[in-house]
Parts: sequence; C-alpha cells; structure tokens
Amino acid sequence: MSDKGISYRDAGVDIDAGNALVERIKPAAAATKRSGVMDALGGFGALFDPKAAGFDDPVLVAATDGVGTKLRIAIDTGHLDGIGQDLVAMCVNDLVCQGAEPLFFLDYFATGKLSVDEGARVVEGIARGCKAAGCALIGGETAEMPGMYHDGDFDLAGFAVGAMQRGTALPAGVVAGDVLLGLASDGVHSNGYSLVRKVADRAGLGWADAAPFADTTLGEALLVPTRLYVKPVLAAIRAGGVHALAHITGGGLTENLPRVLPKDLGADIDLSSWSLPPVFGWLAQAGNIEQSEMLKTFNSGLGMVIAVGADRADALTELLQAEGETVARIGTVTEGAGIRYSGALA
Repeated sequence: MSDKGISYRDAGVDIDAGNALVERIKPAAAATKRSGVMDALGGFGALFDPKAAGFDDPVLVAATDGVGTKLRIAIDTGHLDGIGQDLVAMCVNDLVCQGAEPLFFLDYFATGKLSVDEGARVVEGIARGCKAAGCALIGGETAEMPGMYHDGDFDLAGFAVGAMQRGTALPAGVVAGDVLLGLASDGVHSNGYSLVRKVADRAGLGWADAAPFADTTLGEALLVPTRLYVKPVLAAIRAGGVHALAHITGGGLTENLPRVLPKDLGADIDLSSWSLPPVFGWLAQAGNIEQSEMLKTFNSGLGMVIAVGADRADALTELLQAEGETVARIGTVTEGAGIRYSGALA
C-alpha cells in the first residue's frame, strides 16, 4: 500500500479544467447580456431584475428540458456546435407558449471526464441560442463525475425563466372558428430520436453515410438544430389576435395541440396543407411507420402551431412571414374535443 497522498485529480476530477472552461466561455456568456442582468458569471447565484427588463408587474414562467437521445448522435459524430441551440430552443419555445418573454437561461453539463474544448463548443452553442432568443446566459454548472458516464459521454439540461405582465398569460380566448397557423420546423428538432436511431439501424446506415434525403451525411442532416420561434412569436403576440400556442415536441400534433385548447374544443387539421420535409418521408418509408405514429412521435414539419382569431389570420400570417417564418393555414378550432385529421402527409 502506497503512503503517497492522493488528490481530487487522482480521483478523476480536474478542478483546473473546470476553471479553464469557465474562463473560455465567459466572452460567449457576456455576449448574451440583456437588460435586467445584474452580475456576471462566477457567483454562487445569478441575479436578474425583471423591472429593469421592462416589467412593472411581472409573473415569472419557468421551463426545463434536455435534448434527449439526439445527444448520442452529436457525441458519436463529434458535431457538437449545434446541440446547445437545441437545449435553449426546447426551453424557450415552451416559455413563449405561455405568452412569456424569455429573460435568462442556465445550463447543466455533466460528464465523466471534462474536455475543455468539447465543453466550450457546447456552451458556446448555448450562448448563441440564448442571444438569438433574446435571453441572457447568466449561470450554469459543470459536473465532472468519473464512474457515472462512459468516456466521452456527457449529458445536458437547460433551465429558462421568462416573464409576462400580469393578466396576459396564454392560452386565453380560444373559441371555435379560430384559425390554426403552423410554423415550419427545421427537421426533426429534438424529439423522437430513439425511433430515428432505430430506423437508421434498420436501414443499415451509419452517421457518416450519405443521407438518403439530403446532400450531406446522415449524422449532419439529423443534427440540424431545433428552430427558435421566440422573436417571431413574441412579435405576433404583441400585434394582437394570438389566443394559444403549442410547441410541437414529443407527442407531436396529436398530443401537444390539445394541451392548449379548452376541454370542450378540438381541431380539424388538413394534413395536405403543408409540405412534409424530406427527412420525415425517409423515416416513414425506411421504418414503415404509420401516419398516426408519425403524428404522435415527430413534429412532422411543424414546430409551432398558433391559434389566432379568424379576423387576424391574414395579418398575422404576413407578420410571421416577414419575420422569416414559413406559415401554413393548417385548420381550425372546432366544437367537440379531439384532433381530427383529413388528407395525408406528403
């Protein structure tokens, strides 16, 4: 038995590497600063003043999420730069569905052995996502936990806080006859990847193989980041006429749209009213996945659905298009609970 003393580094935890990561990501975090931020990274907690952000009677809204097994593809391919946007989008896209403006974000990065370069690429991606969504990256935690994760593996969680003026929460005022506007997705986003990975395996494809539906590798095509809808949606809310918003994540249209409708109301949706992105056509064909399963598992080409007053549908469509969104009028809110589909995904 050796009498030589051991250190935390000998146990697999490198505090110096953690400090180096914090120093490297400080400029990226600083670039996300917005009104309301009261201090920089490094404290035991992060301070934010909602009044300085423009809210005189704020109600806070919080959301947390991860990126699921999409992370497995990012780790296996080494393409880590977009996964941070996925993390941010999964949280802030939820916040705006309540009518809230995202204010700040915190991240949790856990790994078995910290790579400063890999950690920085992920967190810098988080910072870019925060800046694009208008929220500040004001804190986080990097946990090095040897024995908990295999070499090279890590996990992510995100936490976002937003605010709204009291009395402006959504959904509100949804009635039969409201028009449903669908905002196009940028692909699979961050849900359903356990099924995606199973389809790829069934098709005998690796992540470095050519994607059957895109001019790139399969891994790169599947890692397109989740679209950030925050700024266009906030612009629509402020213009008036928005009654409800549904972020189409796990559970697809089938499960997420009913969450924002009164219990006695449902929707008629025309599946032929928008174009199905090629990745979903490939998934359906290669996996022999039924349409009902596609609609319950994936976003199927729509990342956000907005219920708007019928008299505001045209104006809000034009506004959202001017904000860079691809908008489809996909159906209407109807009397009677349940989502009823017509047509076919194509």
